Amino acid sequence: MHSGLTLRLFGPSDILEAELEHLPSRLRRAESRLTLIHSPNVISQAQKPSAALRSARDTSLAMMLEDVAKGESMAGVSAGNTGALMALSRRALGTVAGIPRPAISTAIPTKGGGRCYMLDMGANIESSAQRLVEFAVMGEVAARCVDGLTRPRVALLNMGVEATKGPANVRQADALLRNLGDGVNYVGFIEGDGLFNGEADVVVCDGFVGNIVLKSSEGLARMLIERVQATFGAHWGSRLVGMLAKPALLRLKRQLDPVRYNGASLLGLSGIVVKSHGRADAQGFACAVSRAVQEVSINLPRLLERELGQRTSIPWVACDPRDRGLPTPSRPDEFPS
Repeated sequence: MHSGLTLRLFGPSDILEAELEHLPSRLRRAESRLTLIHSPNVISQAQKPSAALRSARDTSLAMMLEDVAKGESMAGVSAGNTGALMALSRRALGTVAGIPRPAISTAIPTKGGGRCYMLDMGANIESSAQRLVEFAVMGEVAARCVDGLTRPRVALLNMGVEATKGPANVRQADALLRNLGDGVNYVGFIEGDGLFNGEADVVVCDGFVGNIVLKSSEGLARMLIERVQATFGAHWGSRLVGMLAKPALLRLKRQLDPVRYNGASLLGLSGIVVKSHGRADAQGFACAVSRAVQEVSINLPRLLERELGQRTSIPWVACDPRDRGLPTPSRPDEFPS
């Protein structure tokens, strides 16, 4: 995967070198594409964003983001402190089109093997109607240009589909999105069960609701996988059936496994930053890196800048690298990290 990718790893050099020593021999061949950059300090998971901003700039997170800001790296991926990552990213990279705060966007599985993007997932606990509209536009651009969807369906998450239900900011955002016309394929309100039924490609909410939905869906997926495994291992008869059904069960596990959807984009930044789940394994972290590679290949921040800068009319954005002043890769993995 991404055989042409080069990586710059930030952290205490002794820890990084020790981790590399434990790599299997088949993976050691990739060390020529790794550059270790020593950072004497790290930001803990418990550190508050305000404290992270006041801390020295020699932490691994701050140095990684400065590397992206200087253009030494084309994207940053971190499994560290989410609040600190958001705060330091805003300081180092700034935002597009004057957006006050970026939004965290991630994918969740839907019926039929598809997925939909949700935003915000926790960066903005409360959001105004205008902010929700900005989220909708950013999510629509990402779904269209990263996943190649021609007309992504955009919906607002609400407690009902009736126009009179929901908090004032959600109802106001509904009215604003309907006034955008054909610029965004807005399909109205969606309830919680519609997320997994595939009724929309982009679902918009504030960060408080989005984070609860995300954590609940991850917990439910893990519980279902464990329950299925326990059921088929309960006694010899079910174990026999489980052996026969093993290929189908493996497919189900892959479809439900949250690792498959790891990698939350910090949309709205002037650079590309992807947040990996803190508990992600190697496969999950690779998914987050792949997400960053996809966004680099289309120069997503420039697309968002263009579209949000003209959000009153929301023109369609051409998803062709030649239209963005970018080199046209034959493969996404031709871009460095």
